[in-house]
Amino acid sequence: MSEPEPRVVFRATSIVEADVVRALLEAQGMHVLLSADGPQAIFPQSVSGLGEVRLAVCAGDAEKATLLITEFRQQVSDQLIRIKDEFRALEETLGYHFVDQGLLEHALTHRSKAHEDMSGGVRDNESLEFLGDAVLGFVVAARLFREFPDWNEGQKSKAKAMIVSGAALAKFGESLGLGDHLMLGRGEEKTGGRRKHSLIEDTFEAVIAAIYLDGGIGAAETFLERFLRPQLDDLRAEGLKSGVAADHKSALQTFLQARDMGLPDYRLVAEHGPAHQKIFETAVYAGERALARASGRSKKEAEQRAAEQALRVLAAEANGA
Repeated sequence: MSEPEPRVVFRATSIVEADVVRALLEAQGMHVLLSADGPQAIFPQSVSGLGEVRLAVCAGDAEKATLLITEFRQQVSDQLIRIKDEFRALEETLGYHFVDQGLLEHALTHRSKAHEDMSGGVRDNESLEFLGDAVLGFVVAARLFREFPDWNEGQKSKAKAMIVSGAALAKFGESLGLGDHLMLGRGEEKTGGRRKHSLIEDTFEAVIAAIYLDGGIGAAETFLERFLRPQLDDLRAEGLKSGVAADHKSALQTFLQARDMGLPDYRLVAEHGPAHQKIFETAVYAGERALARASGRSKKEAEQRAAEQALRVLAAEANGA
């Protein structure tokens, strides 16, 4: 007599959600079969073609599995509703609505959260961060290629490094409020992980990857446009076709981080002159220490000059001058 066919006990359109339920059932010793409509994508975070993911168990375990899933849903329903509401609000800020919201959840999950989860169904965002870095690099390189065809390779490379610097990405992520939506472990939460620039930078890259996987390269380019356009316009307005200006801000950041002095903090301290000829005065700090102050015709120019002055001060100190 042949054994009964496995029975489907769970259906979803998110592989992330399916993985959590599968881990729950396998923790109870059940053998779980996963199937989906259409082929799986190369990346396991999403289902190709908006297909349905199904979990099946042997007929003898079906009743117990259904009960476990029902209890699990009751336990987490309030939490899921809260998370989904938060995701909707974040999607409005991102300007992109996910087909597979599990990808957004994955992008926001720090490794400290995954390490605390005993089910094995929670994955951190480090792989997405890796992919997002590559997608960002491609989009920026393609944009520089199209918009600055007369620049040589060195000029484009230097401009790209300025645009995708860690400080810039952290600033982009902060503007989206990503820190408020991070899923952190208890330890990372206690140490102020939501405000750490490195975590926000990594999460921004992970979100880029999530959008790319969910909507393709066009969606990723559209999302990035608001961040890239001002920087590209600045490059053009400053007349850098003869050579990209020295990036003193990146150099200062590297100098400070190498000495565990944190990130430079630029503060606008004054504005002078009429609206059409404003002069901006900026001070740069390391912690609460004021390193230097400088002026410029734009905030960006003032910050670059302040960074240059700060580097001179720090270099003199390092040389014992």
